[in-house]
This record gives sequence, structure tokens and C-alpha cells, in this order.
Amino acid sequence: MKTIQFDTQHLSRFVDTNELKSLSAEVLEAKRTLLAGNGKGADFLGWVPLPAEIPAEVVDGIKADVERLASKAKVFVVIGIGGSYLGARAVIEALQGELGGLRADSRFPKVVYAGHTLSEDYYHELMGLLDSEDYAVAVISKSGTTTEPAVAFRIVKAHLEQKYGREEAAARIVAITDARKGALHDIAVEEGYRMYVIPDNVGGRFSVLTPVGLLPIAMAGFDIDRLLQGARDMRKVCIDSDSVDENPALLYAALRNILYRKGKKVEMLVNFEPRLKYISEWWKQLYGESEGKEGKGILPHSLCFTTDLHSMGQYVQEGERLMFETVLSVKAPQFGVAIPWDERNLDGINYLQSKSLTEINHNAELGTILAHCDGGVPVLRIELPGIDEYVLGQLIYFFEFACGVSGYVLGVNPFDQPGVEAYKKNMFRLLGKPGYAEK
Repeated sequence: MKTIQFDTQHLSRFVDTNELKSLSAEVLEAKRTLLAGNGKGADFLGWVPLPAEIPAEVVDGIKADVERLASKAKVFVVIGIGGSYLGARAVIEALQGELGGLRADSRFPKVVYAGHTLSEDYYHELMGLLDSEDYAVAVISKSGTTTEPAVAFRIVKAHLEQKYGREEAAARIVAITDARKGALHDIAVEEGYRMYVIPDNVGGRFSVLTPVGLLPIAMAGFDIDRLLQGARDMRKVCIDSDSVDENPALLYAALRNILYRKGKKVEMLVNFEPRLKYISEWWKQLYGESEGKEGKGILPHSLCFTTDLHSMGQYVQEGERLMFETVLSVKAPQFGVAIPWDERNLDGINYLQSKSLTEINHNAELGTILAHCDGGVPVLRIELPGIDEYVLGQLIYFFEFACGVSGYVLGVNPFDQPGVEAYKKNMFRLLGKPGYAEK
């Protein structure tokens, strides 16, 4: 079984065993609170058992919808923002790669995104694409009134109905929303859309293993059974072990809180594989929205190496010592690419000709870790055996479980996000939304 590994070998100069032992009781209490469901935000713990309890009929329904819609659509538009799209995009882009969307595959549509921006130029470009391609839509929102996806859905729905007629347009729309209430729920019932439910007890940033993430991931042609199996297997690891040293999620939660208490206020999630970029974006929302409250919280940041070593590397190496790194390391590539021999060797890299790009990349990774440790930056490392659905399922659940535990150790409610509403109130007032102008 391919399992992710949590590596702390480069941390010994920054955290000693006594510090870990002293925090272990807090970490185990946080785990007990999470599993007992008697802590802050207990109404939103539906993600904890989710991989083992998702109904088979939901997964089968998603597969049937993929077969139905893939036969008539070359493009699949996913409308959502935050947790309503980041998890799906993270998995899809990790599996298909940065350039995967450019490759034609007649079996599955190309997945594109809307509702995550208010850029007029973006929607002009998107509608130009949809003018020329057959497409279908998933609209994802618990309420249906969040501004960005509501605007996107109104634009796309009008275009879809004009292009195909109202009846056929309805057959091309899937709504993922609340089970009983809300604007999107009511529209879906009235128009006869295919519907999936966002569970009441699962918050958006924890929803990737619900239809919110599973439908788009399956529509892109990836194996959601393997994704869920990876999450189930990691869930067992996270729940069964009460040893902070041996349970990777507990160890990660403990170490990041120890470093935070020692003044490391920024965590950089670093990867050496470009296809993991949106895993980092999903992780930033998961931890930033869960922990950043009450004047507390580690600031989640991300870097893509070796690319960002040529832009941010100087700061990491010699800037203010306020950060630590968590490196996502991929052990084995999917493919091999040879470096050609050049007789003239003007670039001076013939010495690399016998080495694989992965060997070079791994040495760049190790060299970076050693340099940053020497520069005073603590480094944690998560090794992925490869990048596939099973491994990503493990990684998702690992980060989710560690996030819940870490938030409780920090002393906040990891499952609310009261600060998200502040910008919306100002925006509504500035735009003259009824009921807000006087505020």
C-alpha cells in the first residue's frame, strides 16, 4: 500500500523531544474533543466520518451523471468559490498536470471554472469559449446567494438557455446545494436540475470528499473510488493511533503549534512539482480560514520550487526568521525524460546527462532543505510516494484531521469563519444593495 510519510529529520535543531512531550497531552485532548464532537464548532464535524460513510448511491449517481454529460459536453463549467471549487481544482490539476488541460481527450470534458472571480475580462473570455463548445455546468453553493457564484451562474445560465433552449439547458445543469432551503435549492427544484446535497454538517473547506469535489473530479476522468479509499485508509491511521510520535496528523499538529509558540508565525507549504500548486491553494484556505481568528493563527503561504527559489529564495534564506516550511516531496514521477548529450557543452551541463530529472530535482530539494535549515528555517517534510487518486485522498484527510486538532490546540473554533463577512458588508453597501446602504 502506498502511504504518505511524515519526515521530521531536519527539525531536531529547532524542536527537542521534551517540547514535543510537553505538548502531547494538549494534542491528545484536542483529538478526543474532535472525535467526541463536544468542542467548538461541533455542528460541522460531518467530514470526520465522511470517507467511510458516503452513501454508495451518491457515488453511483455521480458516475451515471458523468457518463450522461460527458457524451454531450466538451467543456464542464464548475461554478463555485472557496471550498466550493478549490478542492476539486486541487485534485484535478494535481492529476492532469499544468498542461493536461491542453490535451484533447474525447472521453471526458475539459473542466473550467467560474464563480471564483468578478473579473469582467475573465467572463468575456469564458463566454467566448462557451460560444464555440458544447458544455454542461455544475453550480455549487449552499445558499445560492454568494455574490461571485450567483453572478456567474446568472450569466452562464442565460447563455446556456439561449444556446440550447430552456429544457435542454436544464438537463445540462447539476446543482450541488442545501438539501431543503436556499435560493439555489429553490431554482433547482423549479427548473428540474439534477441535484446533490452539501451536508449541513460539512463546511465548504472540508467538502472536497462530498459531491462538491467528487462530481468535478469524476467529470475530469479520475477515479473517485480510489480517492475515497485513500481518505478512508488515512482516517483509520489518524483515529486509531494515540501516539503523537506515530500518528502523522497529530505530529504535524503538534509541531506546527510548537513552532508557532516559538515565534514562527508563517508556514510555507513548498512543493517541487508544479502540478501541486492548487493543493497549496486548497491548503491555504483550509488552514487560514480555520485558524486565523481571535488575533491568532499561523499565516499559510505557499511556494513552488525551484521556480520561486529565483524570486523568494533570498528572503527565505536571509529575511526575518518568522517562518517554517512544510515540503511536499514526490518520491516517484509518472514519466521519464532524458537529458541529451551535447558535444559542445556550452551550457556546462553534460555532467547531468546520466542523471534523471527526478534525481536532479530531489537533489535540488535536499540542497534547499539543508540551506534553509542552516539559515534558521525549520523544515518539515511530507513524502508522497507518487501523485495519484489514492495518495491525494490520503493527503486530503491528513491535512483535514491535523487542521481540526491544530485549531483546538490553538484554542479557536476551527469550523467557523466570521471574518469572511466583513468585506461583503462593505461591498454590498458600496453597491447599494437593499438593506445595506444605511449601514
